[in-house]
Amino acid sequence: MEILSLVFGVIGNVISVLMFLSPARTFWRIVKRKSTEDFDSLPYICTLLNAALWTYYGIIKPGAFLVATVNGFGILVEIVYVTLFLVYAPPKMRAKTSILVGILDVGFLAAAVLVTGLALHGQVRINVTGFMCSGLNILMYGSPLAAMKTVISSKSVEYMPFLLSFFLFLNGGIWSLYAFLTSDYFLGVPNGAGFLLGAAQLVLYAIYRNGSNISDGLEEGWQYQTLISSSSSQQSHEINN
Repeated sequence: MEILSLVFGVIGNVISVLMFLSPARTFWRIVKRKSTEDFDSLPYICTLLNAALWTYYGIIKPGAFLVATVNGFGILVEIVYVTLFLVYAPPKMRAKTSILVGILDVGFLAAAVLVTGLALHGQVRINVTGFMCSGLNILMYGSPLAAMKTVISSKSVEYMPFLLSFFLFLNGGIWSLYAFLTSDYFLGVPNGAGFLLGAAQLVLYAIYRNGSNISDGLEEGWQYQTLISSSSSQQSHEINN
């Protein structure tokens, strides 16, 4: 059982890394044009918080090192994304990004770590941290609902790239299996939701894929990282695990 969970965990790490990196083309476009255009920084700010909390969870929970490793990688990637927003965003978006980073990625994260680290101990600390991670992950996994509604109303998958939906489906499924094998319900619930949402998106894609121009993946969205979340990670622009 341990070997099987290790195998699924490693596979989940690989898939989650791909999800974290999936917005790379978007940011390459931002760098080339020296503008964030109409892209929003909130998905990346929230994914950074999500990855940080899951990394903390993976550190304090015995045997959850695979959750910590992939989300630790996610932290580095999301910091790069957020930094590019601060460099290339117009003044109004830059100010908004700075405020949100201060509130969520610094203030909330520091408060969560300090409170659980100083006031809680043992399994209680693990459970409270897992609950926070799971709740945030479910909110992130629910973000594609608006995109799915748009697909149905417009009868077009232009803003719901196939690869993004496919990796959400794959990522949620792999981490759900890992969570089942390790009896980690905090990891299993959000990734189970991600698996179902990913499946629903693939069904919609199959129905409306001939509707109009298909996006090349440069749309704005939520990173599923979900995982993880990582991983994990949508429609996270991309990565939950």
